[in-house]
Amino acid sequence: MFVLCVFLALPLALNAQSPQSPSSQPDTTGLPDLVVNSKLLGDQWVVRDEQLDATACSVEEGGVTPGVRRVIRFTVETPNIGDADIVLGDPNAHVAAGDGLYEFATCHHHYHFRHYAKYELVDPRTGFVWKAAKKGFCMLDTDPAPTATSGQQPQSPQFRNCGAVGIPGNQGISHGWADTYRFFLGGQFFVLDGGDGQPPVPPGDYVIRITVNPPFKPAAGEPCRFLERIDPADGQPICHQLPESDFSNNVGEATVTIPDHPGKGGVGPGAGTASQEDKDEHGDPIPKN
Repeated sequence: MFVLCVFLALPLALNAQSPQSPSSQPDTTGLPDLVVNSKLLGDQWVVRDEQLDATACSVEEGGVTPGVRRVIRFTVETPNIGDADIVLGDPNAHVAAGDGLYEFATCHHHYHFRHYAKYELVDPRTGFVWKAAKKGFCMLDTDPAPTATSGQQPQSPQFRNCGAVGIPGNQGISHGWADTYRFFLGGQFFVLDGGDGQPPVPPGDYVIRITVNPPFKPAAGEPCRFLERIDPADGQPICHQLPESDFSNNVGEATVTIPDHPGKGGVGPGAGTASQEDKDEHGDPIPKN
């Protein structure tokens, strides 16, 4: 159960229909419920030594030292198994209203949704956590949600356009659909060799933990859209960007093995697959400056 904290003037469903989807009929009766597809996370990953160029947006945004870096790449899929759509519409409208949902990504030249997902690599022996610096999230109906996860057949996709500055988009996730970020695309990795300022990750077994619509404590001036609870330790609100019927099922995990010498070909289910760091979060070419 969630508690509404502070509603801004802009409703979540504003401008839900864009020129790219004029027949869109969002279902707003009920509530969405986001989960993480742990099976796909465990099925699509690779560890390898990979050339990361200084011009890559993930390098710039993540503070990564360019060059040959050891990384683990992974796919993240977030199905909406609730009984209502997540309806966001045009990012330009949200930015104009200053509601805190989006921020401008100078490298990608479009808007990114804030606090959509948290990527963590966990050492199960010590509990130590490495974090990924991925910032590029744009919610779309990319794939039908697995029926084993959602229990329902999806309708036709309706949220299909990220939009850009001055170009209307139509973002959201229909119930029965999922938003997917493929392992070979920009930013879908952890740096393992310390090239991002974090400690190097020794060989061994680890857990990739993904939290969708994660709880966060707002920074100064940042709105709290949906209040989950108040932290009794410091009295600060713990908030979410999106409404859900259940915040307790937002975490997915998969166990991966990091070898000592993966090489450039890589080790794992995704070995031998070329990365596409020149593509954005959903595979579109990133405009050159």
